[in-house]
Amino acid sequence: MPDQTVTVLAGDLVASTDLTTDDLDLALDALRAAATLIETWHATPVHFTRNRGDGWQICLPGTAPGIREALALRAGLRQQGKAYETRIAIATGPAALPENGDLNRASGPAFVGAGHLLDRLSDNALDHAGGGALSATLILAGQISQGWTPAQARAILPMLAPAPPIQSDVAARNGITRQAIQQALSGAAYPALAAALSRLEQP
Repeated sequence: MPDQTVTVLAGDLVASTDLTTDDLDLALDALRAAATLIETWHATPVHFTRNRGDGWQICLPGTAPGIREALALRAGLRQQGKAYETRIAIATGPAALPENGDLNRASGPAFVGAGHLLDRLSDNALDHAGGGALSATLILAGQISQGWTPAQARAILPMLAPAPPIQSDVAARNGITRQAIQQALSGAAYPALAAALSRLEQP
């Protein structure tokens, strides 16, 4: 398939050797579910692909910053429990995608850049190969999201959508009060994260 510009998110599970086979499957299923949610934001497949046992990749169209999506993947995983964590490396550039969507068979600078960056990341880190403001924002977002509780992750995941639902709807889906959602979102630093994402994504 001809090269196209994409943004690749590549990650792996932190301390995966401490997880049972069932735990590993649960974690990757949680990431896959978050990727399915992300597909609704872009109205296109992101081709969630497992690789290297505890690793995974998704591919976003064009030059999307990928920060919103990285946080959604972290939230989707963290809501399963504090033991679940993933590193995430992001790179934007040309890539050739196979027709069947298997990203293990994809090629190009975007995949190479994300893979090389992932190999250099410390535990719990998020980073962008492009450097600059994207990298700085991801480093801070990674530090914030590392501290999320499962309850905070459940609250923030739907709110990370580009057009988020109203908080009372999120509360109803979680079977808790709107005040509890507000408290969880505040503890997760959602207001600051939402403001930062809005500014980064402005055309």
